[in-house]
Amino acid sequence: MPNRSRTIVVAGAGIGGLTAALALAEAGFRVVVLDQAERLEQTGAGLQLSPNAARILLALRLRERLEPTIVAPTAIRIMAANGKEILRVPLGEQAERRYGAPYWVIHRGDLHAALLAAALDHPDISLALGRKVDAFAIHSNGVTVHATHRGVTAETVGVALVGADGLWSSVRAGLAGDGPPRFADRIAWRATVPAEAVASEFRAPLVQLWLGGDSHIVHYPVNAGRTINIVAIAQDTWRQPGWSLASEPAEVLARFSDRSWSPQPRALLAASTSWLKWALFDRPPLRHWGRGPVTLLGDAAHPMLPFLAQGAAMAIEDAAVLTACIGPAVTATTTSIATAMRNYEAKRRPRTADIQRGARINATLYHLRGPPAHLRNLALATTGGDRFLRRYDWIYDWKPT
Repeated sequence: MPNRSRTIVVAGAGIGGLTAALALAEAGFRVVVLDQAERLEQTGAGLQLSPNAARILLALRLRERLEPTIVAPTAIRIMAANGKEILRVPLGEQAERRYGAPYWVIHRGDLHAALLAAALDHPDISLALGRKVDAFAIHSNGVTVHATHRGVTAETVGVALVGADGLWSSVRAGLAGDGPPRFADRIAWRATVPAEAVASEFRAPLVQLWLGGDSHIVHYPVNAGRTINIVAIAQDTWRQPGWSLASEPAEVLARFSDRSWSPQPRALLAASTSWLKWALFDRPPLRHWGRGPVTLLGDAAHPMLPFLAQGAAMAIEDAAVLTACIGPAVTATTTSIATAMRNYEAKRRPRTADIQRGARINATLYHLRGPPAHLRNLALATTGGDRFLRRYDWIYDWKPT
């Protein structure tokens, strides 16, 4: 049985939870990861792992597990819905030299599989599936976590609890009680298609972003270039919770009709016969993420709209900073672990709030129409790719301290 005085319980076995488990285990803790899913599936859309996230994954010695599936794009290509290129932002070797770490794209399922394999191989990490965290109790020796498995509630005791249980976090509900997430007036469709099923321009190692009125499309190769990941987002009123509701191809093409969109992006959308959709939700920044030896991480603390491509990166950053703060408290008291958690939260709140704010700003800019969209495109083209990349130094050049 794990030593309770050195055991940290992590609620959630997603990207943030598994990264935190690996980082904390490397710092000398035993980690118990609880997840409500009976089986962890490789679902989701593609992810952009910008240098701020990639350097943390490299520090966790995950390169060999990730390299078979990642793609290192050479640029971000920003397009107008009418088919005209607006701007090309250099990535590849230029970005790696600038930031000291690569810019990768990967399917979420492939990243999750690599993290899961590393966690299962680690002797100080145990994973318990089918455990839905219902409540927790803070006491003088740490925290007791109550999780239900097939109708039976069991207790897991540790020195601390990290709530990495996502947008609808039960740990957050027990800490903040701030109600459900708010609908962001947009829905997203996702699909993957074999690379050979699309035109060569869509197989290039690029992140391609198409901007249209009240909508946009982003696509890039994943799975070492064998698959093309497509995400299409539009303003809408449909707000059903969930991540994987099937959608008819006709629904997607109708929202990106030939009245507004050129043949090239519509041909890409038409290449998929299978689409999944989900409503976008977020939350305003919290003033307090935790209490005692309990804190939040990733979407449980700061869900991100996908307009800066930083949702997974922020969860990965959280894991690194939490470990840096709490690591010295391996043999310390519950009180000092709580102090370390407040330190972690103080370091992370301003940055994650800035990223949330930036994503909301981009949500507006991406979906402009008419004269405002024309002015946006003109401003982007005038800026140029190198200067545009420098605008993101504050995100990509970040390092855990």
